[in-house]
Amino acid sequence: MRKKVNNALKKILIIYGGILLILAITCIIVYISYNKKVKESAKQSLLAAEKLTAIVPNNDIFAEASTEISKTINEAIEETKNAVIENQTEQADNENINNEAENQVIETQNTQPDQNIEPVAVVEEPVKELEFMYPVEGEILKEFAIDNLVFSETLQECVVHKGIDIKAPRTTVVKSAEEGTIQAIKNDPRYGLTIIVEHRDGFKTIYSNLLTTEFVKEGENVSKGQSLGTVGNSAAFEIADEPHLHFEMTKDDETIDPKLYLK
Repeated sequence: MRKKVNNALKKILIIYGGILLILAITCIIVYISYNKKVKESAKQSLLAAEKLTAIVPNNDIFAEASTEISKTINEAIEETKNAVIENQTEQADNENINNEAENQVIETQNTQPDQNIEPVAVVEEPVKELEFMYPVEGEILKEFAIDNLVFSETLQECVVHKGIDIKAPRTTVVKSAEEGTIQAIKNDPRYGLTIIVEHRDGFKTIYSNLLTTEFVKEGENVSKGQSLGTVGNSAAFEIADEPHLHFEMTKDDETIDPKLYLK
């Protein structure tokens, strides 16, 4: 029995010994292979260093390349700065334009009338009707006569009479029959010293046989009842008659009877 056990132990030892021998041989083989790879790697590193040295023979090339790169970078930086400054300037200009436009809009809004404010109705005063007054007070010596002739003491014949003759002493002040403008002051060959006053609505009043016209001048605006001149005897065609004012009226340059409008 003991002999069998010993035989079994020997077999086991032989087996373990074989295994350890195999492991030892394997380790030796791995070590030799690894050492060979390390040497090969070192050799390749040396070759690579030699190639790099051949490619870059000196530091001048690096310096020159570095300078060019720095120059390019500086130029890029400068261009960027200029672009930024130009952009800021454009933005400032745009802001100024926008501000001016806003100010114009505000001014326009301020000058425009408020639509909420109701317009004030403008009440126009009615135009006052013309009411002609007698330029002098006195008796009517000779009536208006267009269709019927009247006898002229001066001419000793029947003639057309385009106005009325109002009796008044010499130097009696003659007044404007209505407000208007002095259109003309003239010496008429038939009716003597004459003043013509132009009124609105196409009316004119004519004052003749005057002694003076010292109170007014041509182009002057006169009011109703304002003094124009004085009664005289300057009318050649009526010089034989008593002192009087020869007074005529026209409407749209057509002769009319003054008595139809005098009040």
